[in-house]
Amino acid sequence: MWTSVSAAQPRLFFKPWALAAALLLGGCAHQAAAPAADPPWLQTLGQWRGTSLILLGEQHDQAAHHRWEADTVSSLAAQGRLAAVVLEMAAAGGSTSALQADATEAEVKAALLWEQGGAGGGWPWQDYGPVVMSAVRARVPVLGGNLPRTQMKTAMAENRYDAHLDQAGWQLQLDAIRNGHCGLLPESQFAPMARIQLARDETMAGVAAAAVRDLAGPGQSVLLIAGRGHVRADIGVPTWLPAGLAAKVAIAQSDKARDATQMKADRLLTLPGSAPEDHCTQLRQQWQGRAAARP
Repeated sequence: MWTSVSAAQPRLFFKPWALAAALLLGGCAHQAAAPAADPPWLQTLGQWRGTSLILLGEQHDQAAHHRWEADTVSSLAAQGRLAAVVLEMAAAGGSTSALQADATEAEVKAALLWEQGGAGGGWPWQDYGPVVMSAVRARVPVLGGNLPRTQMKTAMAENRYDAHLDQAGWQLQLDAIRNGHCGLLPESQFAPMARIQLARDETMAGVAAAAVRDLAGPGQSVLLIAGRGHVRADIGVPTWLPAGLAAKVAIAQSDKARDATQMKADRLLTLPGSAPEDHCTQLRQQWQGRAAARP
């Protein structure tokens, strides 16, 4: 059963792009799927009718989160309430808008530039394919929302990002870079990496806002699906949205690791899942292997 707990003030949890690119392809934990319909969540969606943008924040390695997202797409599409889906997992510029409802998965992946996707490419299609194809079959456009890989180097040098958040918010981003890279990243890289994080949030916000403007009809919503750190109301995508754009944030966590309880959101759900993977051990082994291979 999906349950709700209160969302308080922030503790950041997300995998920065380098860690995600290194580890997401290594395989994700798969648990028993969440129920297809959860009355409290469906009630929440009913209460959010007419909201221009709904943001769903996931933990990438939890299968129940992907099921929750796919069920949300199906529910909103069946009611005629879904104008578009924006994904962190595909780069901005990718779109299924020109495809027919019976498009093949290969055609959909090509249209979304899937192999060039959000954090350096290659997010597991088995995790996100059901979400994407559910929208395509319902004739709902799916849009890539993430910063293209070719723009990351430029973003690292743009110090305008340093002043976007207040001092506490910027420090949360720096701390997340340190913790997300398990203390292995030199401090000199904290700010450049945090700028990439904010640039990705800015890009997703721009794609989502454009979709609301150009695609959403009366009573319809655009759905943004991304990692939890990206959708938090205090330091993520919502801070880049135009004034007056109505948005709601829902964040999911595993019942085996309730580590999102400090994230600012309108709704926090606890879904059946598994304990988080030990990414730090994996990353240390990977980096040690690279160091050993150097002449």
